[in-house]
Amino acid sequence: MSPKKKKQSKRGRRDVGKEYFPTLARLWRWFLRNRTWPVVLTIILVFSLTSAGVLIFERDMNEGFRDFGDVIWWTIVTASTVGYGDRVPETAAGRAIGIMVIILGVGVASIVTGKIASWLVEWKIKEGTGLATQKRLRRHLVICGWKDEMPNLLIDILKVNPGLASDDIVLVSTVKPAMVENLRSLPELENIGFVRGDYVDEAVLHRANIKRAAKVLILADSNVDYSAQEADSRTVMTVITIKSISRDIYTCVELIDSKFERYLRSVHCDEIFPARHHNQLLLANASAASGVTHIIRDLLDMEQNHLVTKEFPAQFVGDTFASLSRHFIESEKGVLIGVLENTGNIYKRKKEALRMAQRTPDLSQLVANLQEVKKLQGNQPVFNPGSDYKIKPYSRAILIRS
Repeated sequence: MSPKKKKQSKRGRRDVGKEYFPTLARLWRWFLRNRTWPVVLTIILVFSLTSAGVLIFERDMNEGFRDFGDVIWWTIVTASTVGYGDRVPETAAGRAIGIMVIILGVGVASIVTGKIASWLVEWKIKEGTGLATQKRLRRHLVICGWKDEMPNLLIDILKVNPGLASDDIVLVSTVKPAMVENLRSLPELENIGFVRGDYVDEAVLHRANIKRAAKVLILADSNVDYSAQEADSRTVMTVITIKSISRDIYTCVELIDSKFERYLRSVHCDEIFPARHHNQLLLANASAASGVTHIIRDLLDMEQNHLVTKEFPAQFVGDTFASLSRHFIESEKGVLIGVLENTGNIYKRKKEALRMAQRTPDLSQLVANLQEVKKLQGNQPVFNPGSDYKIKPYSRAILIRS
């Protein structure tokens, strides 16, 4: 093995150690803090002594107890009151110890059952009140904030994300637990997660396991009576906090006022929806009797799902727009109206583009390349770019499906 590979191998082992040893340390600290650890040690000690006692009294005259393994098996079977009967003490002392093991086993079973029941009840209470930490989730969607039409919004989110289930969603809000229970009464949302608290607080976000999340949707919160400026300021603060935890998280934001958009772009927010600005545009078009509002409504209708963005085979990267258009006409009978460039996490796109830009030895070309990287914007739509347009990496097709 080469020195480089040996070094990588050692680094990999260290990474595994870093991952597992803290977990073992946490378990050990929990065990020491827990008030039941003296009971557990006492039970282990008593079982060990009774096993040793049976081995001493039965080994010379009972073929069922030849070694410590036989005794341990008998102790576990007897303490659990299963009683297979494959090994039975024959001496009076051995039977007396057997009675002690049976009595102790019943007590241990009661303690363990009670502890499990207590833990389950405590976990259920925490889960219902939003105090539980969502440790088990990976690549999930975190939704910060609350809307009056939350049930319909969540059902629509599930419709446009076919691979997403309700137990892959965590709500972070200060709403009362009863409102979340109303959501869970719907069959589609019965397993939805909930963390109660202010999502501006980093500790609350960590309880939602934000570091392991794939996407975060931050709503203009209607649960608290904030002004538009206060709501948008809280949104910007939340995005800054999330990006400081992990730049790889895809962040989607609802803004009330578009004047805060530049702050979000400076911290590489991936998708921004300025609600008030878009509503103004739709109202202006409605006043012109242009029918644009009807077009937008039908294109975005959840049942029809006409307007979509879709991935395409990698072979079309570098190919022409005309070629990709023919592909979708033949495969899906869909009309390609454009391409969405720089999809995915914009921080990653810029980082990769910067690495590519620095490869040129020409200083003037390097400056030009760096300027292009600076102008790079995530999820940039290019409509009807022309038949000779070259498809770029990290793009998605914008389709109108029949």
